[in-house]
Amino acid sequence: MAMALDQMVIQEPTLRGGRPIIAGTGTTVRTIAELYNLGLAAEDIAGELPLSLAQIYATLAYYHLNSTEIDADIAADSEENLKQAAYNTASV
Repeated sequence: MAMALDQMVIQEPTLRGGRPIIAGTGTTVRTIAELYNLGLAAEDIAGELPLSLAQIYATLAYYHLNSTEIDADIAADSEENLKQAAYNTASV
């Protein structure tokens, strides 16, 4: 049965903190976006994760349509990780 593009990425408040995920998986759009932003091509990502190229391309399309929000989420976590690392270093 064929799946429509708009059904390949879902967002549920109870899954992965409400972050958008690839339907039928636990893989977040942000995971794919981070790999893509590191320079991996869709084919490389599909080789690293148990996902089809169709899932990767649908996720990248979703990312490009929502990159401002997804990049802000990634940046917020990066900043939080830096603060936590600084705190851990200071308390040692």
